[in-house]
Amino acid sequence: MYGQMMQMPLTISSLIEHAGRYHGKTEVVSVNTTGGIERLDWGTIEANSRRLASALDKLGLSKGDRCATIAWNNRRHLEIYFGVSGGGMVCHTINPRLFPEQLVYIINHAEDQILFLDETFLGVAAKLGDHLKTVKHVVLMGPRNDDAAKMVPGLLFYDDLIESGDASYEWPEIDENSPSSLCYTSGTTGNPKGVLYTHRSTLLHTLGGNQPDGLAISAKDCVLPVVPMFHVNAWGVPYIAAANGCKLVLPGPGLDGESLVNLIDGESVTLALGVPTIWMGLLGALESTGSKAASLTRTVVGGSALPPSMIPAFRDKYNVELIHAWGMTETSPLGTMNQLLQHHNSLPPEAQAEIRLGQGRPPYGVELRIVDDAGNILPNDGETQGALQIRGHWIVDSYFGMEENALTKDGWFDTGDVATIDSDGYMIIRDRAKDIIKSGGEWISTVELENTAIAHPAVANAAAIAARHEKWDERPVLLVVKIPDTTLTETDLLAFYEGKIAHWQIPDKVIFVDELPIGATGKVLKNKLRDLYGDVLIVDGAK
Repeated sequence: MYGQMMQMPLTISSLIEHAGRYHGKTEVVSVNTTGGIERLDWGTIEANSRRLASALDKLGLSKGDRCATIAWNNRRHLEIYFGVSGGGMVCHTINPRLFPEQLVYIINHAEDQILFLDETFLGVAAKLGDHLKTVKHVVLMGPRNDDAAKMVPGLLFYDDLIESGDASYEWPEIDENSPSSLCYTSGTTGNPKGVLYTHRSTLLHTLGGNQPDGLAISAKDCVLPVVPMFHVNAWGVPYIAAANGCKLVLPGPGLDGESLVNLIDGESVTLALGVPTIWMGLLGALESTGSKAASLTRTVVGGSALPPSMIPAFRDKYNVELIHAWGMTETSPLGTMNQLLQHHNSLPPEAQAEIRLGQGRPPYGVELRIVDDAGNILPNDGETQGALQIRGHWIVDSYFGMEENALTKDGWFDTGDVATIDSDGYMIIRDRAKDIIKSGGEWISTVELENTAIAHPAVANAAAIAARHEKWDERPVLLVVKIPDTTLTETDLLAFYEGKIAHWQIPDKVIFVDELPIGATGKVLKNKLRDLYGDVLIVDGAK
């Protein structure tokens, strides 16, 4: 008779069980929403997760019930991640920066049974309460608070739930293909769409995403996820951290540069993860405080394109490696990481740096391709641009509550990005399909225009949009936020483009603004900018 191997289900509870068993004394540091730092360990996080699952059972929640959170990165949120999913329910993290109408839509569409809230968002619950059709319980993530209880009828308190729970609660047996968590997209048009992750897809993402050429988190690391836990499950970091037992630092609501510098230096953070706007703020705070961020060796940057000027700024002054990554809600999110190959070792530093500017290559578990408008597969030559598509073990198949499949006829997910892929699989996002500028039949990348502008020492931030043009259909217009007390002019900035891009791609106009509209995930809302400035060249007179 042939031998065979054990089969154990890939479940979220196995992650926190491992962390508690083998890394129980390793610190988890949490900045509280109301101020102050709390120090726990993985053993306490595991025990509290069990208590929470037990308490939810007593409240009458069932397997598959959606449990919503509107919360910052803190230890209670971490316990909810594992207690809810480990208990067989679905952890539904909600972005608090969405409009009230979107919050109501998402909670009702998900049919959430319980809503966990940080104190910051208590007023939201008080205002939305009558519009939430399925929520039976609202839980304040903290100790009993009599003033808060007056705001929301029947309000429960997280610490009371934990006290009532059983630390010896046995995790239930769960089919690994059962749902574990739910995130909604933050699209700027139409209603958000839900992406329902399974235990299996999350565990495969945890294992595939933490290879040496992935996040490469080890038990020796101290990890600071600045990316919010409501943004694609903090890029999977809570699960990877539990699997590897690293020290975890959860920053709470204070994501300004100075607060992050204090955490990095105070906790000896080795790896931090976040979007480019966060790292712009950190660079400014490092400069103003004089900190050298001595412990920090790596940051992972995703969410939007990384300004190239940021890489040498971190590398040369602070000896910190910036690693570009790409993904989206529908991809769990890891799609690519930018790590070099062995044959790149012989390249000069300048050539290596050039490679690191793109979004990188896919890890085992996902595949990429680019196609033309007719769906024909395009070559991986590093130059041909096409619609980026992806498939793999942790990629969406269909959206939550929607019958139609989200994939192409041959089983790929269309990302909405325009990209190139080279022969080694390195992918570069050239633009979002809805943002790219088509001028006289030729494409102009808004990403390239923005990266060039941000490299100017007087530019704090920039966004390029397509403005309507009577002759060329569309031409680029640049919206720029200047660094305070600088005297940058439109002529200065346009001259800065000379020799860096083709002359015909240089923006037709620069408009200086006090700020750029930022969406729920930290990205610039270009649809709003197009609404405001889309006709500015027609009004001014076509060039």
